[in-house]
This record gives sequence, C-alpha cells and structure tokens, in this order.
Amino acid sequence: MRSSRSVTALLAQGYRNFLDLLYPRRCPLCHRILREHHELICPDCARDIRPISGPRCYKCGKPVLEEEEYCRDCQSHPGAFDQGRGIFLYDDRMKYSIMKYKYFGCREYSRFYGKAMYLYGRDLLALWQPQMIVPVPLYWRKQKIRGFNQAELMARELSRYTGIPVNTRLLKKNHATRSQKKLDAAGRKQNLREAFQVVGNPAGKSILLIDDVYTTGSTMDVLARALLGKGASHVFFLTLCIGRNR
Repeated sequence: MRSSRSVTALLAQGYRNFLDLLYPRRCPLCHRILREHHELICPDCARDIRPISGPRCYKCGKPVLEEEEYCRDCQSHPGAFDQGRGIFLYDDRMKYSIMKYKYFGCREYSRFYGKAMYLYGRDLLALWQPQMIVPVPLYWRKQKIRGFNQAELMARELSRYTGIPVNTRLLKKNHATRSQKKLDAAGRKQNLREAFQVVGNPAGKSILLIDDVYTTGSTMDVLARALLGKGASHVFFLTLCIGRNR
C-alpha cells in the first residue's frame, strides 16, 4: 500500500496539473504557455536572458561609462542608502512583463523574479549581509484593489533562497501618491514627502529594501532616510529592474 505521504503528494500534483490546465502558467518574458510545470521561464528566454553587466554606478548600480564611477543622479543627489543594485535594465520587454505582473494578476511571475534576484544578486547579498528583507509598502487601498503587493511577493521568493526573514510590518505607506512615472525628479520627492512611516523598530539592523523598479531613486532615498533616522545601521536595496543613466 502507498503511504499517506505519497498519496498526498500525488493528490497535490494532480491538483497542480488541474490548475495548469485551467490557468496555464506563462513565461514572464515572452508570455507563452510553459510546457513543463517546473519551468519558471521558457527555454528560449532562458537562453536569451540578459542581466546587466559591465560598468555600474558604485552607489545605485545603474549602467555607466567605463570612465564613470557614479551615474548622473548619484553625482547630483546621492541617496541616503548605502548601496543598491537592479538585476535587469528597465527596457520594453521588462516593462511589459512587470505590467502583466502588477495589473493583470500574473502573480506567478514573482517566482522567476525572486530567483533572478537571488542568482544575480547573491554575491552582493553576501557582501552586504542584511538581517531582514523589507518590501516597499503599498497604500492599503491600492493593495486591496490590486490584491497583492508586488514587492512583497518578490521579497518572499528571495527569502526562500537566502533564508533572510521578511518584515512587512516595519514600514507603512500613509496615503496614496501620484504615479512616480509621470513626474520629474523634484516632483517625485515632493510626491513622496511624508508618504511613508517607520512603524517598527529598525535600530541596529541592516536592512534590504525590495521593489520592482528603480528609476531616479526617490523612493529608496526617502525610505533609507526614514530607517536610518530610526536607528537602522545600514540600508541597501535590490530591485528587479533599474533605469538607464540619464
């Protein structure tokens, strides 16, 4: 006779197969249906994946020219965070992928995102040695409408690989803000003023902030200042995508 454990495993596999039939999982990069249950992206995209390489800004990790140490944003307004990195360039393919993830309910994409952040960011994580992972919070009404916080799902996937605990109660977003994409650098900072609050105790902790996209760095700067002001020892960030050096 089969053990109860093997029967449970068979039932779970059958349930996953049933869900895949009803709601087939898709590749987060080309959005074609994945043939194998264990795949996170399709074989073609796996061969074509392009994490950022080459010279980067020492502070935020944006691609820079070989003779440059810092991007233009960090030269003029360096963020309060210690250091940060984005894994992929925020190009048209990644913009569409993130749009599908955030606005069309493709939550399963977070499995690939989290693993990519781990695979291509683990050397820095070993150097930074953060003690907790903190996703950038959403305003409660926006999260209720969307159904999830995209940064939190990625943070939990990253935690699975690193063993670093996730803390979703350290930061709170106090009110809704306008979309950062439509604002210039000065407008972004004004938009975020007093938007976030530290409601937990970060004293003496090294913190890793997680978000989907880093562009001008306004959000990370505001959060880092708030956390350091409450006694955090270090603040780093890791994002799935990062913008170009303007």
